[in-house]
Amino acid sequence: MKIVSKVEEAINSFNIMPGSVMYTSGNAAAPQTLLNQLAKDTSIRDVELLSVLLLGNIQELFSNQACRRITHRIIFSGPYSREPLNKGLATYQLMHLSDIPHQVREYLKPNICLLSVSGPDNGGNYSYGTTVEGVQSAVQSAQASGGLVIAERNAQMPFVLGTTLHESEIDFLIDTDYSIPLSPVHKADETAKKIGRLVTELFISDGCTLQYGIGEVPEAVTDAIIEKGIKNIGIHTELFTDAMRKLIDEGVVTNKYLKVNFSIASIFIAIDKKGYKWMDYNSSVQSRPCDYTNSILNIAKQHKMIAINSAIGVDLHGNIWADSLKARQIYSGLGGQSDFLRGSYLSKGGKGIIAMKAVTSKGISKIVDMCPEGITTSATAADPVILVTEQGAFNPNGLNIAEHAVGIAHLAEPDTRELLLKKIYDSAEFHKPKEAFKDKPPKGFIPYEAIG
Repeated sequence: MKIVSKVEEAINSFNIMPGSVMYTSGNAAAPQTLLNQLAKDTSIRDVELLSVLLLGNIQELFSNQACRRITHRIIFSGPYSREPLNKGLATYQLMHLSDIPHQVREYLKPNICLLSVSGPDNGGNYSYGTTVEGVQSAVQSAQASGGLVIAERNAQMPFVLGTTLHESEIDFLIDTDYSIPLSPVHKADETAKKIGRLVTELFISDGCTLQYGIGEVPEAVTDAIIEKGIKNIGIHTELFTDAMRKLIDEGVVTNKYLKVNFSIASIFIAIDKKGYKWMDYNSSVQSRPCDYTNSILNIAKQHKMIAINSAIGVDLHGNIWADSLKARQIYSGLGGQSDFLRGSYLSKGGKGIIAMKAVTSKGISKIVDMCPEGITTSATAADPVILVTEQGAFNPNGLNIAEHAVGIAHLAEPDTRELLLKKIYDSAEFHKPKEAFKDKPPKGFIPYEAIG
């Protein structure tokens, strides 16, 4: 390992030649110093860069000038990549989070890995910090091809226990010191609280294993869990946030029914510096690559696995989309939603849940008649996903497509619900749709008022 004092000693056109395929760690662990030098050095050209949600001060990496030299392969889009991705200046790499390591090793084969680290510990091992996801596989790919592993050691990066790499696996190391990106969460409003109460009252009990992401609804679910007095929760998740830290600090999480006594995640993000300091050498959490955390087989093994995610929209058949607004207008990425929805269903006592507000912040219904033409779905109508809005919860198991439609329509806000129900009632395509109106409430649907 060579420790360099100037980033130019590692990031240059001699090390990164035309034809190079790079993989960079992302989320809060995006190596900002390395990536900004990559954007700055105009002699580096005709290269590819794979990334998963790059955060931090890296805007120039997605400038028009940089995109002419660097082919961005975006696995999960973020605030800086969204515009170039939808203008054809970058490309969307369709991939489940669970499949990233396999595709990296077998198909994409990067010869250069850029990453953030912390450490070393007494054994000469460095932590991948707040993000492992597919980074370990990229390190392995670079080593297999005789390529380079270039790391920046950020003084503010926590040493997250679990997956590590030895100093002998790093070719270049540069020391940096800057704040890690934060992810502020808005306080849950009354709508989010209603969703949180529904999810918790109906589906979460002592001994469940949890996965959920970031936002108002997970915060509301967390508060409802604590209020309900649920005990012995386990955590097996791709993303670990402050809501989960709150459950650990409150003593709700014991991981009693997991095969390990710590919570497992692949990506960590906090709302403030205290959250990152809490992660440092904290044995209550450990990191694993995303082919472990998001493996459907591993998820299915968890005790009463409850996966709670959100979506952009759902149609009356039960098709769910979460990565795009329309067919080729990509907003984020497939991520691990499908992995957890399907794995949790296979878990004994487990459930896959999509929890979302019935309308967007602009008042547009997320419950629609048919999904947009050409949209990428993270769950199809045949996936037995439980849907929850502030109006109620719908379980599609055992129901036909007409019963699906009626139950899902009841998840919409009242005006939209009436329009959708009329469309179903007048439809000639559904088999005896009027039969589905006989139940009040309809089959599979539990209104919010029913939980008391």
